[in-house]
Amino acid sequence: MSKVGIIMGSKSDLPVMQDAIDILKGFDIEVEVDIVSAHRTPEKLFDYGKHAHTRGFSVIIAGAGGAAHLPGMIASLSPLPVIGVPVKSSNSIDGWDSVLSILQMPGGVPVATVALNGAKNAGILAAQIIGSSDKCVLDKIMVYKEGLKAAVIESAKNL
Repeated sequence: MSKVGIIMGSKSDLPVMQDAIDILKGFDIEVEVDIVSAHRTPEKLFDYGKHAHTRGFSVIIAGAGGAAHLPGMIASLSPLPVIGVPVKSSNSIDGWDSVLSILQMPGGVPVATVALNGAKNAGILAAQIIGSSDKCVLDKIMVYKEGLKAAVIESAKNL
């Protein structure tokens, strides 16, 4: 069974990151959640990044606000795919600092980046990555997408 690591820079990021947790649990994907601050707990960050692949993770979702170094630093240390979630935090410059900190990675250190506060899409993307090699998860994603389609059709009927 695949497992996704969801990390964030501080507890204040949890309301945003909860969307990723919820969507992955909805796909019956095991989730492990932790706080790993790039700036306040660098030793923990290094340990997490270097050993995540040995702990059964398939994907890491990293959310951070402000000078959002967490996703990029994890990506520099881990061989796993990393999905970055820029978080509009209290010390953020309208979230742009977080978006650009995660999005503008140097060549060789990719971070898949979702929209500002877009943890739900990060969860879906993580599930799709896992689903590329796990038919059970793939089937659940297909059902989920059919549900999205049905909701739009139903909304159009009710206009």
